[in-house]
Amino acid sequence: MPVLLFLIDTSASMNQRTHLGTTYLDIAKGAVETFIKLRGRDPASRGDRYMLVNFEDVPYGIKAGWKESHATFMTELRNLQATGLTSIGQSLRNAFDLLNLNRLVTGIDNYGQGRNPFFLEPAIIIAISDGNKLTSTSGVQDELHLPLTTPLPGSELTKEPFRWDQRLFALVLRIPGNASVEPEPVGGVPPDDSPITPMCEVTGGRSYSVFSQRTLNQCLESLVQKIQSGVVIKFEKTGPDPPPLEGKMQKSGVQPWHCCHKLIYVRPNPKTGVPIGHWPIPEAFWPDQNSPTLPPRSAHPHVRFSCLDAEPMVIDKVPFDKYELEPSPLTQYILERKSPHTCWQVFVCNSAKYSDLGQPFGYLKASTALNCVNLFVMPYNYPVLLPLLDDLIKVHKFKPTLKWRQSFENYLKTMPPYYIGSLRKALRIMGAPNLLADNMEYGLSYSVVSYLKKLSQQSKIEYDRLIASIGKKLPPEAGIKVRWRGGGISLGHRRDFIQQLQSLSGDGPNMPMELNPKEFQGFHLAMLNKGLKPQSFRNPYDIPRSHLLDQLSRMRRNLLNTSVCNLRGQDSDQLHSVPIAQMGNYQDFLKSAPQPLRDADPEQPKRLHTFGNPFKLDKKGMMIDEADEFVTGPQNKGKRPADSNNSGGGGPKRRRCMSPLLRLGRAYTPPVTPPNHYGADKGSDSETDHSSGPADHQENHTEAGDPGDVRHGEEQGNGRPQAGEPPPGIEGGTEVALVEDQPARYLSAVSLKKRIHTETTKVNNELRALITKEIRKPGRHYEKIFLLLKQIQGTLDTRLIFLHNIIKEAARFKKRVLIEQLENFLEEIHNRANNMNHDC
Repeated sequence: MPVLLFLIDTSASMNQRTHLGTTYLDIAKGAVETFIKLRGRDPASRGDRYMLVNFEDVPYGIKAGWKESHATFMTELRNLQATGLTSIGQSLRNAFDLLNLNRLVTGIDNYGQGRNPFFLEPAIIIAISDGNKLTSTSGVQDELHLPLTTPLPGSELTKEPFRWDQRLFALVLRIPGNASVEPEPVGGVPPDDSPITPMCEVTGGRSYSVFSQRTLNQCLESLVQKIQSGVVIKFEKTGPDPPPLEGKMQKSGVQPWHCCHKLIYVRPNPKTGVPIGHWPIPEAFWPDQNSPTLPPRSAHPHVRFSCLDAEPMVIDKVPFDKYELEPSPLTQYILERKSPHTCWQVFVCNSAKYSDLGQPFGYLKASTALNCVNLFVMPYNYPVLLPLLDDLIKVHKFKPTLKWRQSFENYLKTMPPYYIGSLRKALRIMGAPNLLADNMEYGLSYSVVSYLKKLSQQSKIEYDRLIASIGKKLPPEAGIKVRWRGGGISLGHRRDFIQQLQSLSGDGPNMPMELNPKEFQGFHLAMLNKGLKPQSFRNPYDIPRSHLLDQLSRMRRNLLNTSVCNLRGQDSDQLHSVPIAQMGNYQDFLKSAPQPLRDADPEQPKRLHTFGNPFKLDKKGMMIDEADEFVTGPQNKGKRPADSNNSGGGGPKRRRCMSPLLRLGRAYTPPVTPPNHYGADKGSDSETDHSSGPADHQENHTEAGDPGDVRHGEEQGNGRPQAGEPPPGIEGGTEVALVEDQPARYLSAVSLKKRIHTETTKVNNELRALITKEIRKPGRHYEKIFLLLKQIQGTLDTRLIFLHNIIKEAARFKKRVLIEQLENFLEEIHNRANNMNHDC
């Protein structure tokens, strides 16, 4: 996942215009957008991460960092303005610190334990500047200097501010203000001579001198090709030059191929997408487990190669790493020799215990097809180890002798101890995992480990702090500081010099006294707040001169208008006047609005902002109870509901009822009937406890009525809700009227029965929803179910049908114990009803 960081020059000199009519800053913005389009053609660009940094101070200069989205990146890019100084040194340091922020947390640098090329986070910094003088608050600089002090923890472990997988490329804009008559040179783009060029070369990158739009497009295509996964290594020749080829003369002096800062490509595994390796590149020091600190390492490993021809060594079952070198004068020189069967060994100085040059850890070798040069990374001092392992496999058949073990132990003494882990893995791959003892491990000293852990924690804190501060706007300045400049002018340069002389000699009138500059120290002029709307009805200075007459007419009209609806002292049109570019910023308006009060009913689904569209609903936001779905039955989408005679119920789905009836432990109390109507049966109109006695009275009362009411009760017992009737509103046992109009004092028998059946049906439907919900819960806690069953309203047949439906629901979920208890409860109701009939 490469990181592409754009460092945009936002100094005031970027406002200069080219012959195309655009400013340098506009060209820089267009170059970034063009680069992203060109990069998007590559399928590997899906994992790219884009960052944006300008020349402001941290954290305001970081416009898009680790957490910002691509949309934020593009928005901040378009909003860049050129108003600052050319502080490119500090900005480069900020960019490197941003990239290195979490490397200590991930442990990617592996300090003190070898450099693993397959532990990398490739990053490319693309700086776009105009190449003018480097200006800062302290003055103008001729050279680029990166600050040495940085708040980044662990920066002292590396000598340079960058790492070996980070490269800097610079696009220096040199497009003139007048169109050039001379034709553009054909060929490659030359590097620029600005101060940023040496910095680019040190990191393994380069600069481009851009003189036209065509050259800029050519540079962008070249940069897209530079996005490669790899690390930069400094290769330097050691020892004598190789013998010259036949027919060629030996060149004296330093040649370009003697020293190169070039990339080695670290290809990711095609299956996993992550690079895989086995052996590290050794450190430039011999590790000491008693050392309290680690010596700082250079960003790029200094690898020396010997030009003495050697035989390449590869043994079956012994892993090695192969990296291709970027084209350079070194690769060109090796390929010109056309010797693919010989190699040049590579070393790292001071990596061995007693040798300055160290032992070889690999070799450079041209490919068989002579189209590239590869770096083979092998075990440390592989000319000694590989023959030993070859004898172990072919001669000893993985049964080492005492002499072989002594030779192997002597080799281990010359090997840096941080190679033990890699060697153990290689031996396990070979099939000889027991050659190294389990207690043979390498670890840093306790003080170094503690120090690295402390740095990791500090880096995590700094990372979180910086991430939280990105996106904050620069606080507005308090005002413009006024400086006193009158004291620096001599009397001879003053316009009133003659009057001054006359006042001093007494011939003329006395001149006013000079102002004391100390009285105005710290004086500031207030800045204009562009965010405030002009108060044209209250502040005359907010009215443009060309609008004075029109504003006077508006104010007169506003003052003389006697309408109650109009606002005095302000124009109603201006209250709703918003620029077109800000009309869609609805979320920004909500953020600036005061915090609303908490909802009184948090379970009620919130109403969505449909912007005038009543059909726009969020299906995810609708809360529908599963039990309610079961009670109301399935609903065919896009079709009419089923016939009302269907016992399964096909009514529309309803939302969760918020009636107080759903609160457990409260009995339902229907409305009180007139005292002189059905006076013998008034006990059946209410329930005062959870016993079955009142239910039996209700049963006797209903059986004495019309048989047609029983059938009506059966239909209501099936759970079909009656549409168009309000739910009961009962709280704490108090009785509330169920209809808006006050009922008559004496109801007819038919009206009273209908009301009782309606209320009975509603209570049973709500009880059924709660019981169904309890049945679906796991466990065997059925006390609440029977508590709810005792609150069933209606006749005996209604309660029996209700219980049969509950038993069927329990059978759906295979609740055998519950079914047995429900059948016993059903039998008790039958027995109680029979006993009451015999008593009558």
